[in-house]
Amino acid sequence: MALPARQQVTYWSIAAVVFLLLLWVLGNVIMPFIVGGAIAYFLDPIADRLERMGCSRALATTLIFVLLILIVVTIALAIIPLLVEQSSGLIEAAPGIFDNLRVFLTERFPNAFDEGSPVQTSLVNLGETIQSRGAELLQTVLSSAAGVVNVIVFIVVVPVVAFYMLLDWDRMVARIDQLLPRDHAPTVRLLASRIDRTLASFVRGQGTVCLVLGTFYAVALMIVGLQFGLVVGLIAGLLTFIPYVGALVGGALAIGLALFQFWGEWWMILSVIIIFMAGQAAEGNVLTPKLVGSSVGLHPVWLIFALSAFGTVFGFVGMLVAVPVAAVIGVLVRYFVEQYQAGLLYQGIGASAAPPQDPSDPEA
Repeated sequence: MALPARQQVTYWSIAAVVFLLLLWVLGNVIMPFIVGGAIAYFLDPIADRLERMGCSRALATTLIFVLLILIVVTIALAIIPLLVEQSSGLIEAAPGIFDNLRVFLTERFPNAFDEGSPVQTSLVNLGETIQSRGAELLQTVLSSAAGVVNVIVFIVVVPVVAFYMLLDWDRMVARIDQLLPRDHAPTVRLLASRIDRTLASFVRGQGTVCLVLGTFYAVALMIVGLQFGLVVGLIAGLLTFIPYVGALVGGALAIGLALFQFWGEWWMILSVIIIFMAGQAAEGNVLTPKLVGSSVGLHPVWLIFALSAFGTVFGFVGMLVAVPVAAVIGVLVRYFVEQYQAGLLYQGIGASAAPPQDPSDPEA
């Protein structure tokens, strides 16, 4: 005999509260496991395809991780030193950039930038703050023993967790399926398949879009000679995951740097603007429609709200789980709307009591 609906709601509500509490209390502890599980989830289709080609699950997992390690090591040796160098240079150059901005604005709006005026003081303080905080952040990351230990643990634990979860992924899914309440197993499977389809379409697709755009921006900006082009491209690519934010932040940063570096060379500034316009045209017309699709169901406003809310409450770990949780909530809401529209509360008694109409009747 199935449990009453009120009791089932109580149990599922308690489970949701426990999940949020664990996320809040154990955020830093479970972060490597969340990242490792996410990596295993993203790589599972590749492992399944290798299995269909004749590989065992262990061999498929090993091949995937050997290739992944080679890619990561290559990126670390080729890109990370340059990225650190440009990041440090950008932080050091921040006060000079803001000083040039102050001089430029003072020449055109002299009354607003008198010595000691609020605008002038704000620009000076902003440049000094960026430099001090940026240097402080780099110094903390590089010198803090605890930070170094956490980074090492993260680097070691994540691949191990991802490897074993990918190896046992199908068995874990089958075991969870066995534990589902029998009365609700078909509904849970239906919702799980929709959630999986949403996450696969959005996260995997959007991740590919971020990688492609970030690479394009970085390479194109470095070709035109923009200083710190690699950093700007990386920032724009990463923030592309949040709709519209990547283009706005990356474009503003790149164009602002171009104005100070290429002042008077308008064709160079125009080339930077064209790079971001081309990137946005490719994203909107080619990359997002092909890789993400239009049926994902994650509205940009809902996604931005989820990232902001979970990031504020749960920190960086909250931002990691914000997209999956937003996808789950979106699928559940759409399912309940479907059930509501199919029920008497929406259709009314008249819809079920009305006799069927003859389609040949001209008055029907």
